Amino acid sequence: MPATGSRAGAIPDDVTSRRLRLTSLSSAGRKRRWTAHVGGGALGGHMASSAGLALCGHALVVRGGSRLLATSTSSSDGDSLFIYDCSAAEKKSQENKGEDGQPVDQGSDTVLASTFSKSGSYFVLTDDSKRLILFRTNPWQCLSVRTVVRRCTALTFTASEEKILVADKSGDVYSFSVLEPHGGGRLELGHLSMLLDVAVSPDDRFVLTADRDEKIRVSWAAAPHSIESFCLGHTEFVSRIFVVPNHPELLLSSSGDCTLRLWEYRSGRELHCCPLTSLQEPTEPWSDKRFAVSRITYWSQEDCVALSCDGLPVVYIFQLDAAQRQLVPRQLLTFQHRVWDAAFEEGHGLWVLQDCREDPLVLYRPVGGQWQSAPESAELRRVCAHVRVNWAMLEGCAGVDSGFSSLYKATCDNMTTYLKKKEERLQQQLEKKRRQAPPPGPNGPTKKMRAGELAQGCSS
Repeated sequence: MPATGSRAGAIPDDVTSRRLRLTSLSSAGRKRRWTAHVGGGALGGHMASSAGLALCGHALVVRGGSRLLATSTSSSDGDSLFIYDCSAAEKKSQENKGEDGQPVDQGSDTVLASTFSKSGSYFVLTDDSKRLILFRTNPWQCLSVRTVVRRCTALTFTASEEKILVADKSGDVYSFSVLEPHGGGRLELGHLSMLLDVAVSPDDRFVLTADRDEKIRVSWAAAPHSIESFCLGHTEFVSRIFVVPNHPELLLSSSGDCTLRLWEYRSGRELHCCPLTSLQEPTEPWSDKRFAVSRITYWSQEDCVALSCDGLPVVYIFQLDAAQRQLVPRQLLTFQHRVWDAAFEEGHGLWVLQDCREDPLVLYRPVGGQWQSAPESAELRRVCAHVRVNWAMLEGCAGVDSGFSSLYKATCDNMTTYLKKKEERLQQQLEKKRRQAPPPGPNGPTKKMRAGELAQGCSS
């Protein structure tokens, strides 16, 4: 039976979590050290968005700025190409209201998040203008443009492909119908903290949400107020979560604490934690930089996990050993250029999108147990040619981080501040006493004493 709170030893609910944080803040006056989040808005204002890559079947999508480019990795599909620009999409007038009754402000049209449905029949994106745009993929066609309440941080389809779940910066998850593509959204659940990712179990029984306050919450889809468990252990915001399709009881998560963790999510039990910093060379120029994983992608054929990180020129490769309930590091792929995104194509290999106009996409395949760059093929040349021709949509992504840098906690050391101010007050008091005390010597206390004696003699 589902529980309406957390299990023993875990945070009972988001209200208690918020109370604990408020207590910590109020204790600052008692000269304690505490931590607080800095930054605001959707990933620090309007959510910064670098380029993105999505693959499902032979369908490949590259997005950047306000545009997406869709093509096929299969030569049998011909030289198909679909381009969509959100800046040309239907816009609500300023007088129109969003679902919360507030005026809909106009954003930059930048794509913030996007994903395929499980079968690849649908594709959905959300942009900075608070629009949710649904596509059919075979053939590519825009089915609807809907308005969301707030700017979104993540979205996913349910396994049945009947709904789209949309997580936003205020901590809410709304559902939108796929079968009724013009229907409005329905509030499903909420956190007291910004949501950074949302996922569903393969049987659609559970909705998993990851937030800025280091929590992963597992809720029953039929009754989202009923919480099955919390997965607690990360020490910074949880950037990505991924339910393993081959092993539906397992969850992968990444965080600003530079770890990849494996969970049995229904019980909230952590099975394995792998620090990513231990896998990199200390001589790398970015080795002392804190970072978060921006993509977890999985290859079911080999139980292989790949991670791309926030603007780093690397991709981490792991092997999931489901029997031993652990993650085995296999390889660290390094690049000459910044890696924007990475995604597996089942049976084909790992596609990597990088900040390089000459070679925007690189394909890696396992050879003798090691991942190596695949020889250039006609399919790879064709897809890269499409991206090069439309490179203008990616130029604005150069140098733009995904926005995780604004989500880290800042440590506030009240004790040091208190002691420093106390020392300053003591110094000020001593200085004041020095100024008020008479100087020693001929003009000091001796002179005053003689003057007193003379006055006494005259009076007598």
